[in-house]
Amino acid sequence: VDVLLKGAGDAPIMKKKKWAVDPTKKVSWIIEFIRKYIKCEPHESLFLYVNQSFAPSPDQEMQNLYECFGSDGKLILHYCKTQAWG
Repeated sequence: VDVLLKGAGDAPIMKKKKWAVDPTKKVSWIIEFIRKYIKCEPHESLFLYVNQSFAPSPDQEMQNLYECFGSDGKLILHYCKTQAWG
């Protein structure tokens, strides 16, 4: 699954935004991946949103999100350190 990661609010911007993710990976995995990439401190929160509207469940598989909310061959996810949508 091609995933486009976009920073929102005060979150650091990732230099590489488009990633190929195993469709069986869960949302919790991508949250940890982003935390490591942008060097989040353990006490900092990270929020993930689909289509700038809702926060997916951490146990949701990427394939399911892509099938329901993907467009133009990719799934767009926004991440931020403070709640923004939903």
